[in-house]
Amino acid sequence: MTTNLPKDEVIAALAEELGALADLLDDLPDAEWSTPTDLPGWDVHANVAHVIGTEAMLLGQSPPASDVDVTSLPHVRNDIAAMNEAWIVGLADVPPADMRDRLRTVTAERLAVLRAMGDDEWDEPGFTPAGRDTHGRFMRIRTFDCWMHEQDVRDAVGRPGHRSGAAVEQALDEMVTALGFVVGKRAGFPAGSSATFVLDGDPGRTVHVLVADRAGVVDALDGPATVTLRAGVHSFTRVAGGRRPADAFDDVTVDGDPELGARLLAHLAYTI
Repeated sequence: MTTNLPKDEVIAALAEELGALADLLDDLPDAEWSTPTDLPGWDVHANVAHVIGTEAMLLGQSPPASDVDVTSLPHVRNDIAAMNEAWIVGLADVPPADMRDRLRTVTAERLAVLRAMGDDEWDEPGFTPAGRDTHGRFMRIRTFDCWMHEQDVRDAVGRPGHRSGAAVEQALDEMVTALGFVVGKRAGFPAGSSATFVLDGDPGRTVHVLVADRAGVVDALDGPATVTLRAGVHSFTRVAGGRRPADAFDDVTVDGDPELGARLLAHLAYTI
């Protein structure tokens, strides 16, 4: 089953996100580009190189030549990570000013391609990081991914922001699709159990997951959830995105079955 998403809304959210990241970097002193982020082995520069590299790849470009075996790096654990790292290594010596220019250029080109894309191509199934799905779904994943990396940069340099808006809504929409997997597979909730995620903030939302033959998001539960997880949106995305453990945040709490609650906290991180 494929995911058909409204083209204009997804592209607008992606454009908002890419613009927000570019604006943040415009105000970032060159010295802060070497600040480590929560992602192992990646500083600010690496996060930007990753965004540039992915957008360039989608335009059919290849990473700059490099003789470094990226598979030997401890934080490279799969083929997608190796592909990402090739861009980071290839762009490592590019100064911040040029990185800013590259980001704006490649994202403008990519957005132009998307806006010119016909509906058939937008809805065409193909590769996405979440498996075979439409190009529209891939672009919602791009919004999620770029927003997460913007937040990586913001957290690293102490410049919080961009925690509401269309891009954040799209990022949360994408994260919600993984919660059945998180509850049923990663945390191993048994059949008949359930979880409610109460995400506080703007945008806040409440999401229910019921485990039947398989775990999935449902509109409502018949009674109280087996486990209720409450968190601020930013804290939730940092934990679910594998950036920090749940105990790094005071506003991440669980109520209900203590064993299942502990398992949910321990297995909430799901991104590759």
